[in-house]
Amino acid sequence: MADRLTIARPYAKAAFRTAVASSRLGPASQAIAAGALAVADERVKNLLGSPKVTAEQLAQLFCELAGPDLSDNGRRFFGLLAENKRLGFLPEISRVFNTLKDEAEGVVDVLITSAAVMAAPEQATLQAALEKRFGRKVRVHAKVDPSLIGGALVQAGDLVIDGSFKSRLERLGVELTA
Repeated sequence: MADRLTIARPYAKAAFRTAVASSRLGPASQAIAAGALAVADERVKNLLGSPKVTAEQLAQLFCELAGPDLSDNGRRFFGLLAENKRLGFLPEISRVFNTLKDEAEGVVDVLITSAAVMAAPEQATLQAALEKRFGRKVRVHAKVDPSLIGGALVQAGDLVIDGSFKSRLERLGVELTA
């Protein structure tokens, strides 16, 4: 996986710089994501490895998949990837690009795992508290795990805040047996 990211990173950074310079972060992100989604399709994977399909044909296919709003820079980007046989790296390029985009826009993704479905007001209160703590806009992804018993587990990048009853009971059990 590290090798694929090492190859993808310079392409993602170049695409990001170009998108920032042309004020097209959103459309560029969508075009790259469309390409990444296409790469996951088995039929497209077969085309990427086929000697019967030229780099120009592959670039044209990905430009069409990206949609009519694809900029000239986007067309050149897909052409460059096709020419260098790097279209298969679009999923990693998309991930790195979106990480750079989120950093530039001051957004952090947060996964909140709770024991039960959180009501909208609870989630909004927690989101506001997290935005205050991180000093950034928070994009919440919610998940339910009944094994937590109660409380919630919050994950943002490397940071984990475990406020679940399950972990509290485990800690109490360790303390009682020590």
